[in-house]
Amino acid sequence: MAVSARLLDSERMDKQDLLSRISINSQVCFGKPCIRGTRIWVSLILDLLATGSSWEELLDEYPHLTEEDIRACLLYGAETARGHYFDIPIETDFSSSAGEISGLP
Repeated sequence: MAVSARLLDSERMDKQDLLSRISINSQVCFGKPCIRGTRIWVSLILDLLATGSSWEELLDEYPHLTEEDIRACLLYGAETARGHYFDIPIETDFSSSAGEISGLP
């Protein structure tokens, strides 16, 4: 396998790993894409970054957030803007959605 093909394969794995941090559940935040296990919308993180918030400010404001979560939001936005659609499993386990979700002040 050529070096460039291996890099593309590892990049794909990294993208899949990052995108697995995003979840969609119709019972959480109106079915908007959120960072898995939170009620933090992907669009909120993108809006905050676009208006000048730094990664450090986001991590301070949302203690459950990680750098990988922020990268996942950026990747989600980039892939969506390119018109690439990808499978993010729709969560159907609603029994734990209210009690185990963090990210609320």
